[in-house]
Amino acid sequence: MTSTHAEIDRSQLGTLSVLAWIGDPDDGHDIPYLLAYTLGDGPAGPAAGETAARGLLEEIGLPIGDVVLDGTRNPHAFPVKVLVEADQVALTMPGLNATCTAPPEWVAAAADSEQVYFLFATRPWPEAVPGRPVTAETLQKFAGDEEVLTSSAHCVLQVQRLKK
Repeated sequence: MTSTHAEIDRSQLGTLSVLAWIGDPDDGHDIPYLLAYTLGDGPAGPAAGETAARGLLEEIGLPIGDVVLDGTRNPHAFPVKVLVEADQVALTMPGLNATCTAPPEWVAAAADSEQVYFLFATRPWPEAVPGRPVTAETLQKFAGDEEVLTSSAHCVLQVQRLKK
């Protein structure tokens, strides 16, 4: 039996992390961003992690490049979901999930707009270790890098909340 799709070995992704940030509201940049990335610490190294990330995105139907998918049109059928409760953000994708703590201004912007701009970077970011603060300069250097942006999947997601 042959298959046209190679099985994605998700263990090659290594540590999956999520970072929430917002631009400067004083400059009119009040969009809440959510970035998923790997540390490149999978068993076969960063290159294998990048290949696994690309395969994962292809598998779930998220194109890499300059296409921005609108996950707000049919959020229940979209393969990526974001749940916000208090300052906790949970990202869910088929077979993967990750959480992070968001700053108050991010939570407020996500509540106001009821959506977030999501990027999944295929390029590893080993400097952004969970639990260590990321400076605005470090974030800008990574998330503003054209190679990172063109090798990422982009979509707008509806913010989901726990039902009370």
